[in-house]
Amino acid sequence: MTTEALHVVLDDTAMVAAGKGNVLASRLIHRAQTEAGWFLYAPACALVAADRIRPGTAEHLAALPGVAVLELDLSAALAVARETSWAPAHVRYAAEPTAERPNGAMIATIAPEAWKGQPVRLIDLGP
Repeated sequence: MTTEALHVVLDDTAMVAAGKGNVLASRLIHRAQTEAGWFLYAPACALVAADRIRPGTAEHLAALPGVAVLELDLSAALAVARETSWAPAHVRYAAEPTAERPNGAMIATIAPEAWKGQPVRLIDLGP
């Protein structure tokens, strides 16, 4: 029996929470570093937003071996350009299905209300 891989995209609130020692965010990061089939992504636009809230967050997360930083390539830039806020747009784009992630990815957040009404799957890292 094979277990399906788990793909998780951190939004800016989850990144800030991780930097502040949020236990659930820390567990996600730990699993992505140590367990096969766990993948954690940090979209560049969300890294910038998180770093503006808590300076040093971007550098810290980018240095972690279990976190893959997603660049703002042309496809992502075109998706982000249609939105008013770059960070959530890049996170949402990163969570969409791809050839590598046919089921898409979950979004880790401490602000699930910000995603209300959007076609995304969430992991609530809040208390």
